[in-house]
Amino acid sequence: MTSSTPFVFDDVGEAKRYAPATERNRDAILGVLRDELPLCGTLLEIASGTGEHLVHFAAAFPGLTWQPSDYDDAGLVSIAAWSAETECTNILPPLKIDAAAAIWPVAHADAILCCNMVHIAPWAVAIGLFEGAGRILPADAPLILYGPFIEVDVETAPSNIAFDESLKARNAEWGVRSTDALDELARTNGLGRARRVAMPANNLVLVWRRI
Repeated sequence: MTSSTPFVFDDVGEAKRYAPATERNRDAILGVLRDELPLCGTLLEIASGTGEHLVHFAAAFPGLTWQPSDYDDAGLVSIAAWSAETECTNILPPLKIDAAAAIWPVAHADAILCCNMVHIAPWAVAIGLFEGAGRILPADAPLILYGPFIEVDVETAPSNIAFDESLKARNAEWGVRSTDALDELARTNGLGRARRVAMPANNLVLVWRRI
C-alpha cells in the first residue's frame, strides 16, 4: 500500500502487469464477495487494474458474467492478457470506462466491484462512481469497494496516514477517502451502506446496496 510504484512489470516485455499485493489480498476479498454477489447476472468491475483480481474472482463465480474495465490503455492490455490465459469463459473483453463520465458504455449491471481506485483518482471519479452505480444498478444490487479508508470514529492506522500523505504529495487531488463522504455520495445516489468488513493490512471492504 505504501509503495510509490503501483505495478511491477515483468522483465521480458509481456503485456501483463503484476501488482504484488493482489496475491496477498485476493482470497480475503473473495471471502466477502461470496456473501455479497449474486450467483448469476453481470458484474461490472470498475478499474480492473492488472486483471489479476478479475481472473481469480471470475473463476470462483462461473455463473456471473464479468465485465472488466479500466481508463488506462496499458491496463486494458494487461486485463486482456490475463483473461486470455485463463480457462474462464465468463469474462468479457475489457471496456475503457472513465468512471467520472456522465454516461458509461454499460447500461445495466447486477453488481459493481471497485478495488483500490478512489484514493488514486480525483474526487470527481468517486462522485462519478456512485452516480454510475445509482444509474445502472437495480434494487438491492451491491456496489463493493476495497481499499484503505478513513473512518471518523475509528483510529486511522499510521501506515494509512503515511500513505495518504504520500498520495497527496504525488497528486493533490488524490488521498485516502473518508467513509462518511462516501456514505453521503451513496445517499445522494440512492444507495445505502450494508456492510463494513475489516481486511488485512488496514484495508476495508465496504458494501452499499441500491435502495
